[in-house]
Amino acid sequence: MVDKGQVISLCRFLLRAGRQYPDYNIREYAKRRTLDGFRMNKNLTDHSKVVDAYVEGKKQLEVVERLVKVYLAYPPKTKNIMELKLQ
Repeated sequence: MVDKGQVISLCRFLLRAGRQYPDYNIREYAKRRTLDGFRMNKNLTDHSKVVDAYVEGKKQLEVVERLVKVYLAYPPKTKNIMELKLQ
């Protein structure tokens, strides 16, 4: 059984994991994708669909955590325009 607290916790975990990306564009994409996904499914009432969406969210969390490790192990050699300091 999936309750509201577990869903909110999953959303927070996904947002926190997305904040760990070193690249600004990927951080913002992860944030936008997470919030859009939860907004899209906020009106689900069928228990089986809620469980399916929760399981899919857990899978996405595992993917995000794996990709963060890869991005941290192999950071980009150049910074993007949002991360450059104005001189």
